[in-house]
Amino acid sequence: MRSVQLQTALRDFLEAAAERLSEDLASGAEIPFEVDQQPSGGGRGAGGSSFYSYRPLTAEFIAERRGALQGLPQYEPAAEAMAAFEGLDRYLAGVGEDLRRLPRTARARAAIGSVLGDVFADQSDFELRPERVDAALDRLYSNALSSNAEVTIVARLEGMTIASPELPLAAGLTIAKPEALDGLPAEARREGDGAGHLIVALSSTDPDPLSATERGREVLRDLLRALRLFGDGRVTLGPLGWARAGTGPWSPLPIGSGGRPHGMLVVTLEQEDELRAFCNLVSRRAPDGNELAWALRRFELGCERADVLEALTDNLLALRALLEPEGPSSGMLPGRLAALCATPERRLTLTERAVQAIALERAAVSGTGAGQQGARLLAEEIADHLRALLRDVICGHLDADLVGLADELLLADGLEPDAGPAEPEELLETDAVSEEAEPAEASAPPGAATAAPGSAPAVSLEAELFGDPAQAEEILDLLI
Repeated sequence: MRSVQLQTALRDFLEAAAERLSEDLASGAEIPFEVDQQPSGGGRGAGGSSFYSYRPLTAEFIAERRGALQGLPQYEPAAEAMAAFEGLDRYLAGVGEDLRRLPRTARARAAIGSVLGDVFADQSDFELRPERVDAALDRLYSNALSSNAEVTIVARLEGMTIASPELPLAAGLTIAKPEALDGLPAEARREGDGAGHLIVALSSTDPDPLSATERGREVLRDLLRALRLFGDGRVTLGPLGWARAGTGPWSPLPIGSGGRPHGMLVVTLEQEDELRAFCNLVSRRAPDGNELAWALRRFELGCERADVLEALTDNLLALRALLEPEGPSSGMLPGRLAALCATPERRLTLTERAVQAIALERAAVSGTGAGQQGARLLAEEIADHLRALLRDVICGHLDADLVGLADELLLADGLEPDAGPAEPEELLETDAVSEEAEPAEASAPPGAATAAPGSAPAVSLEAELFGDPAQAEEILDLLI
């Protein structure tokens, strides 16, 4: 894939450099020449005639003015774009640079100098000829390809926006705005029903195209998981991507992702390095074969549901796997969730909201959940708490034994882990699932879960929430 940002930055610099070098010639500077003596076609040996050719030493002329050219305003954007170019080292090796003797900090400068020399090679002036610029850029990209069998995969990414035109995340993996990449398939550029989309571009040097595409799908799934854990937007990949080998035609590639975007994950310039590190961390520390892995998969399934209420069961199942190994009949989930995910002054509220979410799940099963006031807000809040717990455990901010940690916090506050509400009669006096209820904090700062609620919450379970007042009594019994 060709970066429009890199091409634009290089063209701007080449134009500025041509103008500056032409000014030097107009001021009296001269390009040195080298005289080549070659035998003519009509004679041989001592009796043969020779003719002379004059070759301008343009590269030497440019090298003497390297400092002035690097001081041009257009140079720094070109150097930054070149430094981020995935094929930089391969290009330099292709033009004969010894990478062992070339410091990494100097490689972008060397590459720009090579492109500049390529554009003006053997010219006796500095007229910028478009066909030579195009040819030099073609050589830049062709030399950067590791082989003609290199596989490139692109896919649409929705529910996310970035500040930069391109956001490289790892070797061969980039998120970019569609207009920032050249050579995309037309379908990848086409706008959908939403508010725009991004492109994920992945290149692989695996010589086996089949292996490269299978591994590419895994990388895209890992990336999607990391993006969903990073922020509160439900990011999705388009169900269909595209792949090609070398510069061949694009072929459709099923990605296998589902769901519709919900909300928007916004990545600012200041967050780019944080996102790179986070994606790398999640890729390395993704759990496998335990309760955390199972909960993470339930979270991902919830992200792919068409409706947030349908996702509520996935998210509650994940929370039960993490916080309630005794089973739902134990009623331990609300208190432990509050101990881990809320500050002391908000824990009563979060316990109340968790009980309401359990009731809402039952209402959703019976078909009455969608009509409940504030139901979607509550379902989204539960998803946010689950995301925060998964993220903090994977990143190492919380111990994987969340049950033990939550119970320790409860005991530190003088409560038995199975302690119920101090005054159950208050439960019927508060409001039901309320649109106006201020959600508890989605997550305490890493390591900040230092105290449990002083008592169990006063929770309202009004009959209209359940459709049956007897269900309220059942939930209260679980907490007492």
